[in-house]
Amino acid sequence: MTQPFSAAAPYASHRLPVYARNVVSTSHPLASQVGLRMLQAGGNAVDAAIATAAAMTVLEPVSNGLGSDAFCLVWDGQQLHGLNASGRAPGAWTPDYFRRRHGDDARTPPQRGWDAVTVPGAVSGWVALHARFGRLPFEDLMAPAAEIAERGYAVPVVVQQKWQAASTVAALTAQPGFAETFLPHGRAPQVGERFVMAGAARALRAIGRSGGEAFYTGEIADALVAAAAAQGGALNMADMAACAPEWVTPIGMDYAGHTLHEIPPNGQGIAALMALGILRHHDTARLGVDSAERHHLQIEAMKLAFADVYRFVAEPASMAITAEQLLSPDYLAQRAKLIDPRRAQDFGAGNPVKGGTIYLTAADEQGMMVSFIQSNYMGFGSGVVLPEWGLSLQNRGHGFSLDAASANVVAPGKRPFHTIIPAFLSKGGAPVMSFGVMGANMQPQGHVQTLTRMLDHGQNPQTACDAPRWRYNQGLSLNVEATMPAATVQTLAGLGHQIEVIQDSYQDFGAGQFIWRLGDPAVEGYIAASDPRRDGAAAGW
Repeated sequence: MTQPFSAAAPYASHRLPVYARNVVSTSHPLASQVGLRMLQAGGNAVDAAIATAAAMTVLEPVSNGLGSDAFCLVWDGQQLHGLNASGRAPGAWTPDYFRRRHGDDARTPPQRGWDAVTVPGAVSGWVALHARFGRLPFEDLMAPAAEIAERGYAVPVVVQQKWQAASTVAALTAQPGFAETFLPHGRAPQVGERFVMAGAARALRAIGRSGGEAFYTGEIADALVAAAAAQGGALNMADMAACAPEWVTPIGMDYAGHTLHEIPPNGQGIAALMALGILRHHDTARLGVDSAERHHLQIEAMKLAFADVYRFVAEPASMAITAEQLLSPDYLAQRAKLIDPRRAQDFGAGNPVKGGTIYLTAADEQGMMVSFIQSNYMGFGSGVVLPEWGLSLQNRGHGFSLDAASANVVAPGKRPFHTIIPAFLSKGGAPVMSFGVMGANMQPQGHVQTLTRMLDHGQNPQTACDAPRWRYNQGLSLNVEATMPAATVQTLAGLGHQIEVIQDSYQDFGAGQFIWRLGDPAVEGYIAASDPRRDGAAAGW
């Protein structure tokens, strides 16, 4: 039975920050409770994050699933660690492979179907995190998600809106297994309607019992490879068995007495670092927090960063330049000089050689902090699903190029350019905040907008999260949220920005989760925030 009343919210509402010694913040309240359950059972923040990530594959299948990729930053109490759990291209993938199958005019792999599916990396990330930092048995971490999948849950408002929108995309719904799994009764679930994923419960228990082996070399891998062979996909057992996440050294940028840390390429986190490095040359803290002048400088800095990122960033081994060159202070100073405070511009890439995602965060009273993100990329990913295992597969292969001159050209075993980026903030080598903002290329833009509100203007994490945002697209094109003051929008338009005001903030303006450390976590604890643009909640004890 569905709810007997409307899910509409015609009146303004707001959230307040959460204060606690142990905190989990996610885009679904039930997932946050799963994380707390692990902490209360004696687990640490990594245990909470893994269990929560598993639960999110069931609770927000529009955005992620067991076939996702993932990235993570972990403060273990002494230092910051980075984990890249993004999957690689099947061994058969080359530009010629795609042109033979999709025509000589193809510029990228397709958006949907098996030819968009790279090896899913998220489960390998859960296993690697647990092996290095976990405290509770791995099987216990999968149990809450399996229970939710088996018993079902009431679909919340924002997830339902996106689920409903996806149900009208023919290229998605036509994929094998999709309708059987995600369109019960021949349609998307309604708000408040119970949704069950019995196959996912089966998969999660198998993953838990085997420590992940069932997914990559066991019964789930067998089913996945058999489905690929039967339905025209290229994934084989060798591709699955070779999946291995990589521990990486985070990259960083100093700003306002703090350091922002991101995962290095193949992701776009470097864009946020470059934008902050450019903004250091413009005193934006002196400008009003909601002023058009401040927004303009940040927009132009993001444009400059994106111009380079889209030109140069890919799998590190394929990049003609290094992340260090892109982050060179001299180079960013040169780029900063290109900004005109009186007009919007369309920038090209420079020459540095001369010089559908879910995010969650958890922190415990021992001081461990986890910044974690996983995604199927576009809504419901490739659309390919194995119903008997509740396994929906990402479409990260679409992120490759078929242009031989591109650093991001597809190749066997290569990782594509990735949009999902967890973030972490420190000060003088000490931990300050784990955070992230999901939503395609909105992610580095969200990092910059929320972080500068906190560091330059002292806004608390929830206020910075609630504030109206802009989103740069390409050229002079800019989206702004309808809540942005009309005078600010008018001034930005006068500077030459081509603005479209958007009512729906879910996809266009991202959604974030934030945990800020307050002194000794065992005494003062943390302050946490959850974005009102999603169904989520920050929860603590």
